[in-house]
Amino acid sequence: MVIGLTGVYCAGKNYISAIFESRGFPVLDVDKLGYQVLETEKEEIFTQFGTDLKKNDGALDRRLLSRKVFGKPEKLASLEAIVHPPVNRMTDDWIAAQKGHCIINAALLHRSSAFQKLEKIVLVTAPLLTRIWRARRRDRLPWGHIFKRIASQKDFYSQYLSVNAEIYRIENSGFRKPERLIEMFAKGLN
Repeated sequence: MVIGLTGVYCAGKNYISAIFESRGFPVLDVDKLGYQVLETEKEEIFTQFGTDLKKNDGALDRRLLSRKVFGKPEKLASLEAIVHPPVNRMTDDWIAAQKGHCIINAALLHRSSAFQKLEKIVLVTAPLLTRIWRARRRDRLPWGHIFKRIASQKDFYSQYLSVNAEIYRIENSGFRKPERLIEMFAKGLN
């Protein structure tokens, strides 16, 4: 069974992913695949988006790239045309190699090739103030950038209603431990 795991900005999706992994579930972090592809396709990215993205050591400046494409649908689509095909191939290959339940951890799960294969989706949620605090602590972005990222996901949940999968919400407030909910979810898989 292919299970999707996603959540809004700074809800704690990777924390929940680590709990699933500690319980023996194979987990593919699609965002990490994306980072790998950004690095392998960096020359194409420099060509399309500018050599100012090249750091002194030759690596891609992902933060600057993010600023160049965020809120610009045409530029974002150009970047996704470079990154998504190899990431989708790698995701499909990983799923095909799995036996039993596996989890696809992706911020943009609805854009993944795995989306139509999902039988269950775990949506990680957290209170808005908790997410703002986490974003500020983790990403050290200016307040305006944090609020823009949060606002850009206003229709986040509705895109998951189109797939034929059971949807589960796990609250990751930071005050209550979500392990019990994950344990109940995992027992329901057997």
